[in-house]
Parts: sequence; C-alpha cells; structure tokens
Amino acid sequence: MVRTGLERLVDEGPRVAGLLPGARIGLIAHPASVDRNLDHAVDLLAVRADLRVVRLFAAEHGVRGEAQDMEPVDERADPATGIPVLSLYGSGVESLRPSPAQLSGLDALVYDLQDVGARYYTFVATLSYVMEAAHEAALPVVVLDRPNPIGGLAVEGPVLRPGCESFVGRFPIPVRHGMTTAELAALTRSAFGIDCDLRIVTMSGWRRAMHFEDTGLPWVAPSPNMPTPDTARVYPGACLVEGTNLSEARGTTRPFELVGAPWLDAGRLAAALRREGLPGALFRAASFRPMFHKHGATSCHGVQVHVTDRDRFRPFESYLALLREAIRQDPESFRWRRDAYEFVTDRPAIDLLLGRTDLRPLLERGATLAEMQALWVKDLATFGDLRRGFLAYE
Repeated sequence: MVRTGLERLVDEGPRVAGLLPGARIGLIAHPASVDRNLDHAVDLLAVRADLRVVRLFAAEHGVRGEAQDMEPVDERADPATGIPVLSLYGSGVESLRPSPAQLSGLDALVYDLQDVGARYYTFVATLSYVMEAAHEAALPVVVLDRPNPIGGLAVEGPVLRPGCESFVGRFPIPVRHGMTTAELAALTRSAFGIDCDLRIVTMSGWRRAMHFEDTGLPWVAPSPNMPTPDTARVYPGACLVEGTNLSEARGTTRPFELVGAPWLDAGRLAAALRREGLPGALFRAASFRPMFHKHGATSCHGVQVHVTDRDRFRPFESYLALLREAIRQDPESFRWRRDAYEFVTDRPAIDLLLGRTDLRPLLERGATLAEMQALWVKDLATFGDLRRGFLAYE
C-alpha cells in the first residue's frame, strides 16, 4: 500500500516534517491534495491542535481547482474553512512568487501538489519560486511527496537550454524527468542553487516502476483538463499542441488524447502515424467538437492517441511525430502560437515547451524522429547521471 507524504503527516504528526507542535503553516494545495479517503489536506490539517493552517496558497487553477489554464487565480477566503487564500498565479509574472508580506508570521510552508511527471506542468516551477522566497524569509519548506503518475523510470525529451526559461521550464531538466516532486525539489536545491531549508516527508510503499493505477490511491484531477491518469500519460507529448493552432481538445471529455483541427484529414493523419511504428500506442482517426477553447463549437478532425503499453509508450516522441505529420498535411493552415504564453510574449510558445530553438525548424521540414532525437541524446544522458544522485525510492 502506498502512503503519501500527506497521509504520513496526518498519521505521524508534525515531528515527521521536523516541525514543532503548534507551528503556523502556509499550505500550498490544490484539488488533488487528498488522502485515500478523498479528504482534502486543508480539511485534514485545519482541525489539528498540533498544526495551525493560517494561510493557503493557490498555484495555477486554484486551491479547489475552478480556474482554467492561464486564468488568474483570485484571492479570497477558502469557502470550506474560511482560511485566507493567497494567489501564486495572478495577472503578472511577479505574482508567481510569494512576497515577504505573504510569508510574514509563518513558521513553515507545506507543499502538497500532485505533479504529472512533465517539465511544463507549472506546479514544478511554483515549487521552485516557493523555495526561493522561503530561503529569503528563513522559512523551511516541507514537501509532502506524491507518486509520479507516469512512473519513475523513463526519462524522455530535450533538456531545457539557456534562453528558453519560463514558467513552463525554469531549469535544465528534460520534458519527462521520471522523478517525484520531492526528488525534483532536492535536485533543484543542490544542482540549481536554491539553498532553502528543505524538509521532505517521503511516501512509503511507492516503487519507481509503478504507474498511478498500481498505487491503490484515488485519482483526483490536479487541474481541470487532467481528468484521468490516461491524460497524464500522454501529457509530456500532448502539451506541445498548446504551442500550435491545433486543438488539444480542451472543451471535450478526452483533452490531450484527442488532437485535431477543422482542416485536417483524420484518416490520412492516423494512417501516417501508424506507418511510423511508434511503440506502445495506436492512433485512431477521430472527429470532435470542443465546447470551448481553440475551435470552440467547430468540428475538428484528427486522431485519438490510445496507449496500449504504458511501459513502451514514449509520449514526447509520439506527439512530435503527430505535429510533424499535421504540418506536412497542410502547411498553409498550420500555425505556431504567437500570442502571450505563460507571461512570455517575445518567443514562440513551442520553443518554451521544447526547451530549445533548433527543434522547431526540424519539425517544419519534416525531419525524422532519429534526426530530432540526435539533438538531445547527450544532454539526456548527462541529466541521467545527475538525476541518479537524487532518487529516493527503489
């Protein structure tokens, strides 16, 4: 049985986090901050006598998860507990980092956000900003660890290069990092110079080969368009679609698994991807109509990505091939996203997501996967050597 860091804190008390009884904490939480009974961290900790939750901090999407992607999170009292909520995702880049005033009067920050194993899921960046601010305020940061839902073995994709830093990638890690949140925090502190007082409440029972379905824990969407573990499984590749004018099927029941556009030929796209022989997945010709977001209320045609082998599937490479074939099918209609993306206006979103600028031209000219992989294979090996020193689980 897997026990999360939250469950250990609840069962074992503040000592497991190196905190004194009665510590005043600021809790960074979201909808998936629950135990196996689906009781929320805010509700579990707010009633304790040995910990005092005096402030809540909301990352992207909010503590209770109402906000859509890139929608500023409001500051107001939590409706269930009345505890003040402070936003870590407002209208400007300065809002991403806790201010000294927001941290005043606290004894510690406790972080309990479910990650999905991809560099660009913004909770990773939020944690790094929290660690920086906590260091300056001389506050400890307690990370309550949770499973990497797509497993802790495989790493995949380019390592972020200088010049492509943003809220969807601050540090030189690959797209699929194969680490838990606490492992990433330890790496960030030691390798990237954020020297905060980091305290980790590890899980018990988790093994690196586990996918989320193996843990026995309930899945709660950590963000509005991450409804199932299947979504998390494709996300390290599917999020690239955000950098294009293709629909990633927000506004449908299968976001990120479905990809399409009004001008695409679904049958041709599916056939081209099947010829690629990509491991662990099948591509089904599909049509869908998003109820909001890109191409809202318009029929789109493309594919649904069906994962058939969780261990062999390589999401980043699969969706690179998908984008290349969509460009090849109709280069006149295809566009890279050029409007503001996660507070950045001077670079294309796709370069921020890819973490480098030399991969986009290869996609445009229809390069093979082998040609594209050659760009990052050495960086990925170097990261693998670094990563090994921070792995806390078998």
